Formats: sequence, C-alpha cells, structure tokens
Amino acid sequence: MTLSEADDSIVRMGNILCRYTIITKLTVRMRGFLPCVTPLLGLLLLLLTQGRVQGSSSCPLYCSCHGARVDCSSRALTTSSLPSRLPPATTELHLHNNQLTTLPNSLLDFLSSLRSVSLHGNPWACDCGVLYLRAWLLRQPANYTSHSNITCSSPPRLRGRLVVYLVEEEVLESCHYWYCDLAMASQVCLFVFVAVQAGLLAAVVVFLRRFESLSREARRTTEESLLGEGLMSNEYSEYEPMKDSII
Repeated sequence: MTLSEADDSIVRMGNILCRYTIITKLTVRMRGFLPCVTPLLGLLLLLLTQGRVQGSSSCPLYCSCHGARVDCSSRALTTSSLPSRLPPATTELHLHNNQLTTLPNSLLDFLSSLRSVSLHGNPWACDCGVLYLRAWLLRQPANYTSHSNITCSSPPRLRGRLVVYLVEEEVLESCHYWYCDLAMASQVCLFVFVAVQAGLLAAVVVFLRRFESLSREARRTTEESLLGEGLMSNEYSEYEPMKDSII
C-alpha cells in the first residue's frame, strides 16, 4: 500500500467515525423526545379516525338513532341547525314537528336506502327554497303517501297548498334574486346619470345661447360706437373748411 492510499483510508475512517458520532448524539436526544411525541401522534390519529366515523355513520347531533332509523323530530330544529349529513344507511327518517322552512339541497339525495320520511308539522316557506323539496317529492314512487301532509305555511297566497302539487311558475313569482335587485339598481343609476347629463347639456346650450346673444349685443354696440365716431369725424372735417373760409 502506498502512502497516498494509506492517507485515503485514514480520511474515510475519519468520515465514518464522524457520521457515527452524529447519529449517536441524535439517537440520545430523540430518546427523551419520542415518549412525548408518541402519545400525541396516537391521540391525533384517534381524533381523525373518530371524526371520519362520526361524519360517515354516527348519529347526527340533536337526533337519536336506532339501527337505520334516525329520529330528529320534535326538537325545534331550524334549517340552519338541521344536520348537514345523515348516515348513508338510513332507511327511516323523522323530521316532523320542527321549525323547518326549507331543506338543504342534496340532503336526501345520497340516502339510497331511504324508505320512509316524515316531514309534516313544519312551517314550510313555499318560495325558491322549497323547489328542492318539491323536486325530491316528485321523484318518489306513486304509492309514497308521506307528501300528503307537507303543506305551505307562507306566503299567504299559497298557505295550505300541498308542496308536491305546487306549480313551478307560481313558486318563482315569490323569488327575489340579488342580481335582479342589482340590475334594477343599475338601471336606476343609469337613469339618474342620463338625467344629470341631459341637465348639464341643457345648461351648456342655454349658456352658449346667452353668450351668443351677449356677443351679438356687444358687437352691435361696438359697431354703433364706431359709426358714431366716424360721423363725428366727418362733421368735424366738414366744419374746418367752412371755418377757414369764414375767417
């Protein structure tokens, strides 16, 4: 072995020893840290797993569940406090005797096993928000009888009407979309803008006519003054020869 090869071997051994020393120090430090980290990681995984289970199959808040039967009735639920998701395996759902005015869109669409729903005893508002409930009821089989008790509470002209038999046109009459109000406000602003522009244009026209009449009057006055000065100079020029002849 030559001297250069021996030097290379020594350098390699030094690098290996340095790496081993660093790894040993990190291991010693992590021994005191891992006992604290491991329970936290376990707790985090437990919470995530529990959240997934609750979001998929657990009983919704404010409701009671018995197998595939979900009972949310007589709990003064409103549209905002109604659970946004229901267990996919639900076969029987009770939402009657609450304060529901509308159903959130697609609430019942993913319940493929649903066989019975009770929705009576709620103050349904038959405006644009009831269109989803109406469409869902129309998709149910002909022997589905629960819709016979779902009636409108407002507006007054539709009070007592069955939701499933509402005509879409009469529901849309009570719809007020924000972009319709915006379009109306834009039209009013445009009308005001045009009126202001027309007023400014009329003021400019009146001013120009007034300025033209003043200019015409000033021009006539100037011409009259120049004409008067010319006559006076002519009279003076005629008077001078007569004065000289008399003298």
